Amino acid sequence: MIGKLTGTLESASPDGVVLVDVGGVGYVVRLPVSAALSLEVGVGERMSLLIHTVVREDALDLYGFPTDADLGFFKQLMSVSGIGPKTALTIMGAADTASLRRAVAKGDATVLVKVFGIGKKNAERIVVELRDKIGAVLEASTDASGGQGDGDVLEALLALGYSTHEARAALKNIRPDGTVRERVAAALKQL
Repeated sequence: MIGKLTGTLESASPDGVVLVDVGGVGYVVRLPVSAALSLEVGVGERMSLLIHTVVREDALDLYGFPTDADLGFFKQLMSVSGIGPKTALTIMGAADTASLRRAVAKGDATVLVKVFGIGKKNAERIVVELRDKIGAVLEASTDASGGQGDGDVLEALLALGYSTHEARAALKNIRPDGTVRERVAAALKQL
């Protein structure tokens, strides 16, 4: 699986498709339209993208994201039944990731309904399935009494399949200092 690409931007289209040259091999990567339009690199400049690889019988698709938060939200969207990578990418093109996360955490499906191809029922299903996960991460990341990176640690534990309750309990029992990786390891020992 391809997890990250660092190379030269060869071309970028307004629909979010970029061509990245890595050592003479050109990779076609799909980005959320909002991310593609805000690329801070021009053609011929070096860039780096985190990649989610989708392998199907007839295709190998690469979806790129500038940050871990964007990639994590993309994976959360795909965890919702009926939402595939193309739909998740379309949703992420509607607004920045932070705004979409806040809307889902608040239970506001109106932002999602505005996305082409997402009806009211699908938007509500996304909100229902992701509200608790996203709300817990946002709450932990804005909690003034917690240590730095609580949101990242909580998100990692949720991605590993632990419940919000289990993840929060483990987070309370670990030291607030250290890197995210060290804190996740300490939390896993608690669990």
